[in-house]
Amino acid sequence: MSPFLLRLAPAVGLALSLAAAGVAWKVQDWRYGNTLAEQARLQTETLNRLTLAAAASQQHEADRRLALERQLSASEQTHYRALSDAQRDQDRLRDRLATADVRLSVLLDANDVAAGCAVPAATGAGGLDHGAPRARLDPAHAQRIIAITDAGDRGLIALQACQAYIRALGR
Repeated sequence: MSPFLLRLAPAVGLALSLAAAGVAWKVQDWRYGNTLAEQARLQTETLNRLTLAAAASQQHEADRRLALERQLSASEQTHYRALSDAQRDQDRLRDRLATADVRLSVLLDANDVAAGCAVPAATGAGGLDHGAPRARLDPAHAQRIIAITDAGDRGLIALQACQAYIRALGR
């Protein structure tokens, strides 16, 4: 072999090695590029699925909240109606007491001699009332009793409303 070829052989070998390394580098780049693209696609699909699941969950919670608001509104209307009915009944009774249309009375104990009540224990033959003896209350006292029962009725209605609210939240 000629000395020129002997000097040229390492240069050709080096050039071939560099070309092979460049080709290998390109192949590696292509393979890793495909792998990274596949990973990016999978990650995008996973994120899309998570986003859809979160949106569905959020919609479900919004629907539940709306249903609860509707139930509470219906419950509130029911209890408001009961409260206004009780108030109207109390007002009617108070008006009837004020006009002496109705009188409140209490039963008297016929055996209680210590009370010193002058009301006879038995009704006379000409009486229309055959029941137990009763004493009428003063209209002012009757008004106070009605006010107390009105406050009690309001308290019971409010308690029922609170209990219904707690039951609705518990579901």
